[in-house]
Amino acid sequence: MNQKLPRKITPLWHSCRVSVVIKALNEEQRIRATIESALRAVSAVGGEVILADSCSTDRTVELACTYPIRIVQLANPNERCCGVGPQLGYQHSHGDFIYILDGDMQMQEGFLEKALAFLEAHEDVAGVGGRVVEQNTESLEYMARGERDSPHLRPGKVDRLDGGGLYRRSAIEAAGYLSDRNLHSYEEFDLAIRLRALGWRLWRLPVDAVNHFGHDAPPYRLLMRRWRTRYICGLGELVRAAAGKPRLHLALEGLRELRLYMAVLGWWAVMASLVFWPVSASLRLAFFCIIATAPVLLMTWRKRSATKALYSVISWCFNAAGLIRGLLRRQRPAREAIASRIVKDSAMTYHHAIQGAAN
Repeated sequence: MNQKLPRKITPLWHSCRVSVVIKALNEEQRIRATIESALRAVSAVGGEVILADSCSTDRTVELACTYPIRIVQLANPNERCCGVGPQLGYQHSHGDFIYILDGDMQMQEGFLEKALAFLEAHEDVAGVGGRVVEQNTESLEYMARGERDSPHLRPGKVDRLDGGGLYRRSAIEAAGYLSDRNLHSYEEFDLAIRLRALGWRLWRLPVDAVNHFGHDAPPYRLLMRRWRTRYICGLGELVRAAAGKPRLHLALEGLRELRLYMAVLGWWAVMASLVFWPVSASLRLAFFCIIATAPVLLMTWRKRSATKALYSVISWCFNAAGLIRGLLRRQRPAREAIASRIVKDSAMTYHHAIQGAAN
């Protein structure tokens, strides 16, 4: 496992203000634009850009090597998950503030300046986010997100910074680590409840922070991918990690979907119990059909679309199964260092790095 170089070797590290950590896995289509947007963003405030790669099998790393950034890679591809990438980049970062950026996002110029100013004016705020501008507006998945109008996506005090944010290193150190290496999703919510349990606040500014392009896969194929990659297990993994800790009540209060998926499990239990009902087989079949179709009919009425309704109910079922799968998964210590290797460690000063990017 690589260790950080002594700070005395590179004086720049003493004055590194912002570290933009790009977490990526097979993002060759968008990685250039993502890196270039990050370099432009830090050019105004001073800092570094780090690509934390989870063993991409496409040209992501090859393309990234042409830029003046640090590139670190997961040593063991079997450890891939959403929680590993941010923590891997954090391990190799030196900034007083950390921004987490997905490989399919592009930073908006001007956001870092506004976020830094807000953090300097509010010492009790651990992290600041902005608006996440969704570019994929035709996918059922992202349409459903937009329709939910989640409170944590509105400007003001929020309970999490989904979609990325700028965090104080001092707050992250107090919380123990940036992201839990065990989580296949919900890593930003996990960080949020660890920070809030310590008394820190989180804030979302009414300005655009990033453009998010998302995945173009058909919705049901996306569900299957999330099952294969265990992304769908993140909720159960988060609850297991928080069990017995002071932050558990914050997790239970903030996870409205947890109650929904528990209701789905109850729905399954009712249908499974039909075989024991003291009624005729024909009545059991009738009750089964009524109970099985009731959620789809209800959602069709609410959404005014049978297609959206069916996708919602199937998505609930996938997530309910993922909840159980995540709760049962054994976890490694979250503070344990992640084995990695340095692919590229630019020795250029910040000003040379920006000049090289411009050329």
